[in-house]
Amino acid sequence: MIEVKQIHSKRDKKKFFKFLIDLYKGNKYAVPNLYMDEFAEFDPKINDAFRFADCKMFLAYKDGKIAGRIAGIWHRGWNEKSNLKQLRFTRFDVIDDFEVTKALFAELFKWAKELGMTEIIGPMSFSDLNEEGMLIDGFDKPSTYIEIYNYPYYVEHMQKLGAYKVVDWNCYRIAAPTTVDERLERLSEKVLNKNGYEILDVAYLLKHDKKKLRKYMMQCMDVLDEAYSVLYGTSPLNEKQKKREIDSVSLVLIPELASVVLKDDKVIAYGFMMPSINEALQKGRGHIFPFGLVPFIKAMKHVEVANMMSIGITAEHKNKGATAVILHECTKGVIKLGVKYVETGPMLEDNMHIQNLWKNYDYEIAKRRRCWGLKVQ
Repeated sequence: MIEVKQIHSKRDKKKFFKFLIDLYKGNKYAVPNLYMDEFAEFDPKINDAFRFADCKMFLAYKDGKIAGRIAGIWHRGWNEKSNLKQLRFTRFDVIDDFEVTKALFAELFKWAKELGMTEIIGPMSFSDLNEEGMLIDGFDKPSTYIEIYNYPYYVEHMQKLGAYKVVDWNCYRIAAPTTVDERLERLSEKVLNKNGYEILDVAYLLKHDKKKLRKYMMQCMDVLDEAYSVLYGTSPLNEKQKKREIDSVSLVLIPELASVVLKDDKVIAYGFMMPSINEALQKGRGHIFPFGLVPFIKAMKHVEVANMMSIGITAEHKNKGATAVILHECTKGVIKLGVKYVETGPMLEDNMHIQNLWKNYDYEIAKRRRCWGLKVQ
């Protein structure tokens, strides 16, 4: 017997988040979300996205045991921006039982009809800063901090539901260079001199003036907001959302992996990477303390794999060579730290501008992720 319950209490939310960890226990490719981040993401008092979005969370029980979970998001901000009537699904996880999947999505179809929505899409969360897309290829590759792993049978379940492709994202694995590209170095210097750009000394500010560094980081969020505005599923971030993102970034900030370009003391471009903390999250089961602390410290001190979080350039400076500066600075950073591989987060398959960044590097498409669509009848 399958029963689906909408949840509200903190106790049930703990079960909701823990189900993912239990489902993938022992899976070397799956990396759990940071537990405290998940609670914050679904707390209207913390996540300011609830000002323009509503959410319902569900747990499915089979024979009295939790067998699946799903959350629906009515993102009014995105719907207004895109002039669409969509309900998003996120945090979908399930045992290999299609009947459980059907029961979970039945609740979303019911809500979508009540709202007058015509389509259900996902996995998509509250913003482009969150995890998005279901893994459809690359099941033998480790997840990253900004991705969610899933078993191959999820794809079969979606196909049985009648789901169709909306968009796909590619995730790249790039062999880190061991020497500086002299051509890129010369181009970077030329761009800096020609345009009057400056490189922000992140290391100095991190040590001597964190308040000023935070000011520049807020400007980076403004650049991200502008640069990503044309991408699928995005909506503008407000100040509270940006501050929350900065708090998260600050926990894993390594100066060598952060590149910020200024023009007249204003951020016009940035690139940010973080060390892979997969082992810390796996051993800590979604927590850093206590069992994930040692591998977290190790990851911060000895970066073998770096996860590329985002890169952004203002529209005004998009075609002035700032990309070369960011790539050169990032290259110097990974060489200095002895990084072996750089892994990107999901990048839209038709975003040729971002894909062209890797053409001169040794790279492969390691994973593909999909946003599915379902018609609401």
